Amino acid sequence: MSATIISVATTGAWPGKEDNPAVPITPEEIAKDVIECYHAGASVAHLHMRDEQGRGSMDKNLFKKTVDLIRSECDILINLTTSGALDATNETRQAHLRLLRPDLASYDAGTMNWMHAGIFENHPAFLEELGLTMQEIGVKPEIEVFDTSFLYNALYYQSKGVLKSPLFIQFVLGAPGGIAATVENLVFLKNLLPEDAVWSAFGIGKNHLPILYATLALGGHIRVGMEDNVMYRKGELATSNAQFVRRAVRIIEEMDRKVATVEEAANILGVRK
Repeated sequence: MSATIISVATTGAWPGKEDNPAVPITPEEIAKDVIECYHAGASVAHLHMRDEQGRGSMDKNLFKKTVDLIRSECDILINLTTSGALDATNETRQAHLRLLRPDLASYDAGTMNWMHAGIFENHPAFLEELGLTMQEIGVKPEIEVFDTSFLYNALYYQSKGVLKSPLFIQFVLGAPGGIAATVENLVFLKNLLPEDAVWSAFGIGKNHLPILYATLALGGHIRVGMEDNVMYRKGELATSNAQFVRRAVRIIEEMDRKVATVEEAANILGVRK
């Protein structure tokens, strides 16, 4: 069995210090956290930025500062969000990709109502443009699937050449307005995948651990971090993102699997060729 990739999503666009004081907000805090997670066993870092008020931001200069700080200390694979602010434009969702050319970037393959927040919009014209931009600059799409239709959209864009095989699919279970975080839903989604797809999954909030265990049992890769869950266990706030990574390492090893190094993760995902 191939090695298991641990991705860490340290920040996200919404959890703040009021939710957990350990959530990293500034470029310095995010970079420090990512470097600690790398040493703990993470091979991919999924990055969001925050502005001075702590709100989600697509400021390319914040991305650059953070990535430069991370790169000065480690070679973890960099995965940049393209959906880090509800007021982002088609241009600001791609400008940082052209500037930094990360290993990966998120590709949210559909539109949905993000309950209590607004419309999470990914227009078909934008998805075509984004897929072709990523091909042009050599960035691997991390196709985030919030519901079944997102996966079918991705398969459509694959058939049109907007997305290239093999796909890297990230199942997002439990987002408000998306598919619920249940093991049954994960099995259903996994059974829709093309045979050559690489896949990962995570559950949001209290359903994080059931989805993590089920994903490993089904042979997938995993994502952990405070973007998705600020609690380490019921009634106990996480002290750091590395705490989640260290637990994931223990679980993977107890299941007699191997934690992927950065080089192994790059080979599995087909990046840095």
